Amino acid sequence: MNGAETLVRTLLENGVDTCFANPGTSEMHFVAALDENPDMRCILCLFEGGTTGAADGYARMTGNVAATLLHLAPGFGNAFANLHNARKGGSGIVNIVGDHASYHLKYESPLKGNVEGISAAVSHWTRTCQNARSVALDGAAAITAARSGGGQIATLILPADTAWEPGGDVAVCAPVPEPRLPGADRIAAAAEVLRNPGACLMVGRDALYGRLRRIAGQIAHETGCRLMSDTAVPRLERGGGSVQIEPLVYHIDGKLGQLEQASHIVLCGLHRPVAFFAYPGKPSLPEPADCQVHSLCDPGMDIAGTLYALAQTLGISDDAPADIVPLELPALPEGTVTLEKAGTAIAALMPENSIIVNESVTASFPLLSATRTARPHDLLATTGGAIGQCLPCATGAAVACPDRQVIALSGDGSAMYTLQSLWTMAREHLNVVVIVIANRGYQILHGELKAVGVDSVGRNAHRMFDLVDPDLDWVALAQGHGVPAARATSMEAFNNALTKGLDTNGPFLIELVVPAD
Repeated sequence: MNGAETLVRTLLENGVDTCFANPGTSEMHFVAALDENPDMRCILCLFEGGTTGAADGYARMTGNVAATLLHLAPGFGNAFANLHNARKGGSGIVNIVGDHASYHLKYESPLKGNVEGISAAVSHWTRTCQNARSVALDGAAAITAARSGGGQIATLILPADTAWEPGGDVAVCAPVPEPRLPGADRIAAAAEVLRNPGACLMVGRDALYGRLRRIAGQIAHETGCRLMSDTAVPRLERGGGSVQIEPLVYHIDGKLGQLEQASHIVLCGLHRPVAFFAYPGKPSLPEPADCQVHSLCDPGMDIAGTLYALAQTLGISDDAPADIVPLELPALPEGTVTLEKAGTAIAALMPENSIIVNESVTASFPLLSATRTARPHDLLATTGGAIGQCLPCATGAAVACPDRQVIALSGDGSAMYTLQSLWTMAREHLNVVVIVIANRGYQILHGELKAVGVDSVGRNAHRMFDLVDPDLDWVALAQGHGVPAARATSMEAFNNALTKGLDTNGPFLIELVVPAD
């Protein structure tokens, strides 16, 4: 086996069987090795940001590491934004980045670049293979790194000669280091604090769904504290039957209002919440000055062990109650399109166990309010704030969960960043209904301009914020990528299009035309 073949077999041996790829010349031996190993599912993405966004969505829904195949420093640069989102969300990803042959790097070839430098800016772990016989060991180390710390970005740089020269043996990963648990004294102090009036338990990562979410709800019910989450989280269980939780809203004024009466905030599985941006005359931190913030468990620590220990300290049994969201399905709305009505239609029609991937930005609150009491589902958000995450993340989620319906909610401006993902959805026959909110502009930037105190909007600002002259034709764009599509300008049309999309075997796009505010 050459180095590339030992790397592919090492990935498979250690449970990494999906690779989102955008290969180039320096990766040809790795491509050939992938071809020799049909157990590896290879998914072509037409932009490197699509590969990393898809790997992020896959990791969020499986809890397993996905691999990406990228091309040199420029390819990694294109992949950077969605790696930033994945890093903020705690997704484990192994990037395989091809580079020039080691002896070729002394020349200033056109594609030569500082792969290690750009990788170090977003990766937790970076290594360049030094020879073909160490490639498998390096690959195993990358997988261990990606699975450590609750999910990390690991980047393995593969010079072309280390891929084509004779390699070593297939390697087995070292065990992932055990995550750290808070001391018993800190857990006992947190248990006492949570019984205070105005106390909040704020949870993140794995505590936002499944068994850990229920334990968090039982703790909140027992102590009387508020159970809360941050604004943009990697995966949130929602809908009827889920445990009640209160996410922080986006705008700093809203955050300040939510936490106005907070006396103590205990953090488990997340960093301290902060405003997305700084604004003149407004604080960066949303809690009151006299509120005490207790960082009990960082995201890379043992979140499960911390919640179990906290529940045990409080004397909570496995069958203890928690406050549950009721199942309340609305009737289908009619008439003029509004975002509130669109959210109501989605709540009425989406099937149980759907996965909503949301990057509808300013439309998020009205769209998602109605789905709070819909059938049980998961919600995936843009964790790092870098737009262009929705369509690739929906692609990865659909690959991870082929038996579940994925619904991608994206603003038109955001969707333009990674619309190539539509082609991958079509090629892979993924069950994704894409709803593009066509309000013809970056509406969030209009709001941000007002937030920093600018009241007058002139020609140049409009030219930078508004997506008109010409209008984007999302039906044509979708069809050009092999995805059937419909445009909805009334609620009746949207209801029909959504019903058709949910019944379609494969992807379907709806352009929902919404008047701008």
